Amino acid sequence: MKFLLFTFVGAHLLALNSGKAIWRNDTSQRTFQEIKEEIARYGDVAKAIIDLAVYGKAQNRSYERLALLVDTVGSRLSGSKGLEKAIQIMCQNLKEDGLENVHLEPVKIPHWERGEESAVMLEPRMQKMAILGLGSSIGTPPEGITAEVLVVTSFDELRRRAQEARGKIVVYNQPYTNYSNTVKYRVQGAVEAARVGALASLIRSVASFSIYSPHTGIQEYQDGVPQIPTACITVEDAEMMSRMVSRGSKIVIQLKMGAKNYPDADSFNTVAEIIGSKYPEQVVLVSGHLDSWDVGQGAMDDGGGAFISWEALSLIQDLGLRPKRTLRLVLWTAEEQGGVGAFHYYQSHKANISNYSLVMESDAGTFLPSGLQFTGSEKARAIMKEVMSLLQPINVTQVFSAGEGTDINFWIQDGVPGASLLDDLYKYFSFHHSRGDTMTAMDPKQMNVAAAVWAVVSYVVADMEEMLPRS
Repeated sequence: MKFLLFTFVGAHLLALNSGKAIWRNDTSQRTFQEIKEEIARYGDVAKAIIDLAVYGKAQNRSYERLALLVDTVGSRLSGSKGLEKAIQIMCQNLKEDGLENVHLEPVKIPHWERGEESAVMLEPRMQKMAILGLGSSIGTPPEGITAEVLVVTSFDELRRRAQEARGKIVVYNQPYTNYSNTVKYRVQGAVEAARVGALASLIRSVASFSIYSPHTGIQEYQDGVPQIPTACITVEDAEMMSRMVSRGSKIVIQLKMGAKNYPDADSFNTVAEIIGSKYPEQVVLVSGHLDSWDVGQGAMDDGGGAFISWEALSLIQDLGLRPKRTLRLVLWTAEEQGGVGAFHYYQSHKANISNYSLVMESDAGTFLPSGLQFTGSEKARAIMKEVMSLLQPINVTQVFSAGEGTDINFWIQDGVPGASLLDDLYKYFSFHHSRGDTMTAMDPKQMNVAAAVWAVVSYVVADMEEMLPRS
């Protein structure tokens, strides 16, 4: 990734009594050098946070807290009893931790259940296939759908072979390049197959690595296009069927899915705070999502992100610190269904958007972080580079681009600076949305480091005299 470099040429920072900051081209009260010196003075605080999280009495705490929740509750699908139970447990946990203004904010969320499901290759030989229905998919008739397969590697190939697709099950064997480029097949695959008359679609799992593991996720129907059942299959089976048809073999599959959509369910975003000492109306938001898919434990996605966000506030509180601005923890509901809980929060709080200095989301794993992804003005990026330099003791200092996340994009699109934790994405997408997303994928020592990064960044930005400058 390319880094944005900031050169200070006559742009200065004007400090306002409100604690906000405006960058101007005229004479101001502070220079960028003064801001660097302010940040440098947080070196001892950053070291104290790091020592407590990585080496002190708080080490492994986020891991142990997470293990207790996921072992007790299990997966937390939108609309499920598991998610409802997890929200109530977390609300109580945050109160017992001594955090302030702990409360639940209600929101209606989608409720979908996969039911029983199976796929069997009948020709050219018998083989049961591992599948996972995709979120919001309809089911098949009770007897299932039995049809010949058309294997394609792209939407373009599907359109070229549209005449062959009618009455068949379309199998996508798209190559994995990266998640953002490849996930469109999972999200849009059923719609594109339905446009050309297919009866169902099976999508190669969007995964960086596979040990015969299907990876689920959300898919979306479109108005005016017939709804057909859709599921993910393993990388291995997608590649096998591609080889078979290249040799001229005819493949027939029987697909059965008991998936069903229900009316929206009641749920909550979970909120807790450390109220700011000087500018309590101003906010630095740290977050992760509490919901998960219904396979595995949702430990990595996004239990880890949710729990290092809680841990950040715990570490700051343990050290007796109270930043000038309010640190607000939000544990989102129904992120996996497209950021439903986060959108409701945005709609409810956007009137105060001028008071949000930084929105942070951890939803790409809590393995050993490479650095911080950040989206904001060049001036804000320059400040964030100085903040990240405080993490030199654990060698996590880089600032990358693309700080967006599903739950914070609403704010970023309206100009609020945003940040996310950059992690080992190859490992993350090996377990992502699969049965392998369990505590076994997590590493307590790596979570300690991730929590330290999250706590230092959120505290320093919340305690600096001025808010991060916007474009």
